[in-house]
Amino acid sequence: MSHQADRGHSEPVDAAQPTNSAPVPGGVPVPGNVALSAVPVPDDRYRDLGRLLVVCPDRPGIVAAVTRFLHQHSANITESQQYSTDPFGGTFFLRIQFYLADLAGVVDRLREGFAAVAGGFGMRWRLSQAGTVKRVALFASRADHALQEILWRNRAGDLHAEIGMVISNHPDLYPVAAAWGVPYHHIPVSRQTRVEAERAQLDLLRGNGERGDTDLIVLARYMQILSPAFLAQYPNRIINIHHGFLPAFVGANPYQGAHDRGVKLIGATAHYATEELDAGPIIEQDVARVDHRHDVAQLRRIGRQVERDVLYRAVSWHLEDRVLVHGNKTIVFA
Repeated sequence: MSHQADRGHSEPVDAAQPTNSAPVPGGVPVPGNVALSAVPVPDDRYRDLGRLLVVCPDRPGIVAAVTRFLHQHSANITESQQYSTDPFGGTFFLRIQFYLADLAGVVDRLREGFAAVAGGFGMRWRLSQAGTVKRVALFASRADHALQEILWRNRAGDLHAEIGMVISNHPDLYPVAAAWGVPYHHIPVSRQTRVEAERAQLDLLRGNGERGDTDLIVLARYMQILSPAFLAQYPNRIINIHHGFLPAFVGANPYQGAHDRGVKLIGATAHYATEELDAGPIIEQDVARVDHRHDVAQLRRIGRQVERDVLYRAVSWHLEDRVLVHGNKTIVFA
C-alpha cells in the first residue's frame, strides 16, 4: 500500500435513464426510465473526518510518532486500532480515524508532512478523506438477493457509496436496478465473446473518460469467472460472495448437495477475487445452524440471508478503509 492522493480508491492495505453497454455480439438493450437517483446525499457525518492506514515493520515508537504528528496538526483522534503479527520483528498494522477542521483544505499539506514520518519507519500508508464518496459497480447474474441487499443498504444510508451501475450477463435483473434508479448494462458472456465482453465492462467501469474509474466492484452472485487480465486492473478491489462453508458442494446447486449430506451448518464467505478461484483473502464469514428438518428450499432461504449479511459487512468495511491485506489474509479493523 503506497501513499495515494487520488479520489479515494480503497486498496486494502470506497430522474436517471439506464444506459446500454458497448456493442457485444448478442447484446440485448434494456430501455426505460426511472425516477430515483443513485447518487447519495452529502452526509455530514463524514465531513472533516480523515483515515490513516499504516503498514510497516514492527518496532517501538510507531504509535507515538503517528499520534504526535496528528496532534501537531490539531487533529483529534476519534478511533484507533492496531495489530502486530509479532512484536519482535513482525509486521505492524494501524488504522486511525481523526477529525480535523477544514480537512479538504489541508489534506495535501498533511500528506506531504506525514511522508517524512513514514520514511523513518519504512511505512506503506494511505491518508484518505472519509467524505470522499467511493464509486461502486455491482455485477450480478440472475439471483437478486445479494444485489438487492447492497442497493437497499446504500439507499438506507448504511453504505457511504455511489453505486454507478449494475453489469450483468443476463437481462433478468433490469427491473431491480431500475427500481433503485441505477443504470443497468446487459453484457452477454460466452467463451467466444469473453474478451470483448470484458473490454466492454472495463470501458464502463472506467467511465470512458467522463466520470473517472470505479473504486470497488462487488460480485453480487455474478456467475462468471473473471480473467486474470481483468482482475489485475482492480487488485483487492473486487469483492465476491461465496458459499464458503460448503466447500464440498461446488457447482450451481450447493444447497442440494448439503441437503443430501445432512449438514448441520451452512454459511458464506466474502473475499477479494484473485486468479485462484474462490481462494482470495477472506474479509468476512458467517454460518447458520440447520438440521434434518430443513428441506432444500429452506436451506436456500437461510443461505441467502447469510450471504446478504456477510456481503454487506465486507463491502461496508472496505468502504470505511477497515481492511488491510497481508499476503493471502486480511487484517479487518471492524
